[in-house]
Amino acid sequence: MTSFVAGDHPDVVSAAGAIQQNAWLLIALPALGALILLLAGRRANGWGHVLGCATVIGSFLYGIALFGSIAGMPAASQVRELHLFSWIPVQALQVDFGLRLDPLSMVFVLLITGVGALIHVYSVGYMAHDQEGRTGRSNTERRRFFAYLNLFVAAMLILVLGNSFVTLYLGWEGVGLASYLLIGFWQGRPSAAAAATKAFVMNRVGDIGLALAIFLLFANLGTTQYTEVFARAGELSPGVLLAITLLLLLGACGKSGQVPLQAWLPDAMEGPTPVSALIHAATMVTAGVYLIARANPLFTLSPDGRLVVTIVGAVTLLVGCVIGCAYDDIKKVLAYSTVSQIGYMILAVGLGPAGYAFGIMHLLTHGFFKAGLFLGAGSVMHGMNDEVDMRKYGGLYKYMPITFATFGLGYLALIGFPFLSGFYSKDAIIEAAFGQEGWRGWVFGGAALLGAGITAFYMTRLVLMTFFGEKRWEKIKASNGKDFHPHESPAVMTGPMIVLAIGSVAAGMFFATGDRLATFLAPSLGELHESHHGVLPHEVIPVLTVALSALGVLLAWLLVGRKPVPVQRPAKVSPIVRAARADLYGNALNRGLVVLPTRLLTRGLVRVDRHAVDGTVNGIAGMLGFGSQRMRRWQTGFVRSYALSMLAGGVLLLAALMAVGMP
Repeated sequence: MTSFVAGDHPDVVSAAGAIQQNAWLLIALPALGALILLLAGRRANGWGHVLGCATVIGSFLYGIALFGSIAGMPAASQVRELHLFSWIPVQALQVDFGLRLDPLSMVFVLLITGVGALIHVYSVGYMAHDQEGRTGRSNTERRRFFAYLNLFVAAMLILVLGNSFVTLYLGWEGVGLASYLLIGFWQGRPSAAAAATKAFVMNRVGDIGLALAIFLLFANLGTTQYTEVFARAGELSPGVLLAITLLLLLGACGKSGQVPLQAWLPDAMEGPTPVSALIHAATMVTAGVYLIARANPLFTLSPDGRLVVTIVGAVTLLVGCVIGCAYDDIKKVLAYSTVSQIGYMILAVGLGPAGYAFGIMHLLTHGFFKAGLFLGAGSVMHGMNDEVDMRKYGGLYKYMPITFATFGLGYLALIGFPFLSGFYSKDAIIEAAFGQEGWRGWVFGGAALLGAGITAFYMTRLVLMTFFGEKRWEKIKASNGKDFHPHESPAVMTGPMIVLAIGSVAAGMFFATGDRLATFLAPSLGELHESHHGVLPHEVIPVLTVALSALGVLLAWLLVGRKPVPVQRPAKVSPIVRAARADLYGNALNRGLVVLPTRLLTRGLVRVDRHAVDGTVNGIAGMLGFGSQRMRRWQTGFVRSYALSMLAGGVLLLAALMAVGMP
């Protein structure tokens, strides 16, 4: 039985109640699809991909109707909770399983199901190619792939629709499980298995932070429901509030690939390209941004917590940019671009009321152009025998015109070309960063501005090496030993790319005009507080951003576009390039600070267990065994021996009594 527990208005309920009462169908459709595909076995091989697409498309259509019902209500009634059932009724811990329907959750629902549906459709063509060309996988593998995609979407919807931190945690862990299955989908590859394990383990580090934050909330407030936590956030002491916000940030760093937990995200490229688009564009990596935005009443009350969030975002956006300049793997360049762009979003939400809405706006526009870029990369790989090395590309714009056009629009949106999506969302973040007073404005604004220039450089390098220049592929073979025969992808793959390209062009202007998105999100995030006392005038910042981006494009053309690109990576490079190719030694740092000490501690504990604990137990057992063996010799079975023993014992006892009784 479902019931609304907040924000009801009789007229509104009568008009939209039927749609909102059944909002659980958003989650149920992809979850049911995953269940059927996993349990039906080979009987679903022929139609499994159709069911997988249909469930997510159905969820998207229902999401549109639900979004319309929420958006059509007065602002005061747009935050609503739908109670489904009592989930954890354990004495003081009372957790109801319910859904929170508000502007923030609704925009995420449309992003997850909309982009997710396009990726599902794209996967029909991509996985057919994988089945026939790469590994000879059967329809069983394609069915299993779509089951995992459905499971991922269902878990992500639980995460963004849950009405408590515990429900969010359920979706949080479900997303982690589904991502593990998808990243390691090609189980025969040791690299894929290692990448899946690495993602799973590093995400568990962040999950510990989220779990501890939930424990602290319950210990101090006695509840984990959003409505009650946010209403009583002022009761938390500054120290406890800071601890909670930092632990929530740790959870966000794990899921969103932020420093120092970013190393798993580029390795996740070992999964199929649709997985990369799903994880890196619209869903999993945005979960951390959603977490901080959803907990905005806590972060607003903790300036120190927000400062740490902003620092992490600024550092991450620069780290992702620098590393992205050094890679030749097209998917890993896009992966580090995601690290950088999520850094922009974390920077924005760290600015508090001045940036919450801008962070979400960039998250939405990024969902369009980054998903399009990843699907475009998959299309290039489709036509190039699954080759990912850009040094083996060149001149592909003639052979893949649709891929080139859609990829090009995504590229322009990403670098902030005027009047495309990224221009509105990323520039808004840069302006908000420069809008901070004192050193914060210069440091955070400068980092965001520098990141824009570097982004333009490495993305232009990617486009030049892939679509322009000489046809380097004519003289070499692919990594799998096959000849190259570049060609355009089928319509089932290019169709979703065209839709995403349209979003890459128009979404930013739609969201930004009249602060449309910020106004819509106000019931969830509060009113947008624009600063008018920053370190630079607002009118100057867009000009600087476009100029620096143009400089990055020019530099890439001078270094890459005008010169022949060698097929083999140069062995002699500068220390900066060497460090970037080594991920700025992030993996080495993790090994040195976490992995090796953990291994040494484990080995030490094993030695203690083996020599101290087991040694003590085994020593006692040995002593008892030795003693029992000696005592067995007294058990001869002869009466005369027992009589002699009794006599000897009696004599000894008598002697002892006499000795004690003597003065």
